[in-house]
Formats: sequence, C-alpha cells, structure tokens
Amino acid sequence: MKRGDVTYRRGPLRRRTAASLAAVLAAAALASGCGIRTTSVPVDAGAAPSRVPCRLSSSDVATRSPDSVSVTVYLVCTSQLVTVDRPVAADATGADLVVVARALLKEVQQAPPANERRAGFTTAIPEGLRVTRARDGDPAGTVRLSSQPEDLSAEALAQLVCTYAENETLVTDGSVVLGGPGDYPPRGYLCTSQTKARPGDLATPDAVLLD
Repeated sequence: MKRGDVTYRRGPLRRRTAASLAAVLAAAALASGCGIRTTSVPVDAGAAPSRVPCRLSSSDVATRSPDSVSVTVYLVCTSQLVTVDRPVAADATGADLVVVARALLKEVQQAPPANERRAGFTTAIPEGLRVTRARDGDPAGTVRLSSQPEDLSAEALAQLVCTYAENETLVTDGSVVLGGPGDYPPRGYLCTSQTKARPGDLATPDAVLLD
C-alpha cells in the first residue's frame, strides 16, 4: 500500500501478531488440559505438613519384658522436649536415689534407636556424663554429676531435669537437686512448661535456692 511516496507493509506485522496470540491461546489450553486453574490472586495453602511427627507408632514402641518397668524420659524433637517411654529393670525405679538417677541418665543419654530417630528424636546429653554419690552436708535428695550442671548445654540440662522430675525418688520439695564435682553448693531445678517448650532458650532451667 502506498500513501504518497511512503510504502506501508502491514502483512508481516499482522502475521506476527496472529502468531503471538495463537501462542498465548495454546499455553492457556495446555494449562487447562493439565487441570491447573490460573489465577491472579496469591493463594495461601498453609504450612507444608511436617515430616517429623515426634510421635512413635504403636508398632515402634519397645516391648517390655515381665521383669521390667516403663519409665518416661525427655528427648529433643523440633527444638522441644518430648516424652518417650523406655523399659528398664524393675530395681532401677526403687528407693535408691543413685541407682534410679544412673538408670534414667543411661536411658536419656544413649543415642535414640532407629525408630525414634525416624520420628525426629535426638538427645543432647553428653556420653561422658556420670552420676556420683552425694557428699556429707548435701541437701536431701542431691544427685551429684561428673560435670557442673551449669556447664551442660541448655538442652542437655533441661532434658536431665525434666527426666528426673518424672520420678518421685529424685524430687525434693518439687525440685530436682543437682550438684557437680566442684565445691559449688547443689541447686534445685524446676521443670516448667517453658523448659519443655523452649529448652534451648534458657541458660538453665528455673533454679530455686536451697536452705
């Protein structure tokens, strides 16, 4: 087409426009065929489901022998303290404070078995930690450790205190009394809901002064 001395060629432009429109329509048809609904509004589908349930199935629970009893220990799962039941020898839950403290420490200290690991459980208790007998002059119910309680990580101390707090043999006036190898006096520790929910945020579990 000519207008004066200028020549206009609209054919190629129309073809390009038609090709672009066809491509857009084809993409829309493809999305529709795949069952995808297009939308210009952001969709909040919520948080992705957790793959760490912090819960054992009935088939994962350890079988208890006739001469054993079940005890409750606290492990770490998703930055919280969560209870797990473990079978121990019946004499490990008697009146001997040191025997009970050692048995519970062993359970909470050992690496979780495969079924607990799959559920997300871990432990922060160091392998070398040991329980020793109280000294003369220690308050009643004192459990002495091979390390100062305050030198343990926050999660490890919270695990131990809350595990011990589940056993009445190790509780004195509502607290767990712990000491270390040094000359520092023992202290009473409390297992609170805050300790269980956010053990890593606390320098130590809530402590109480002992007379």
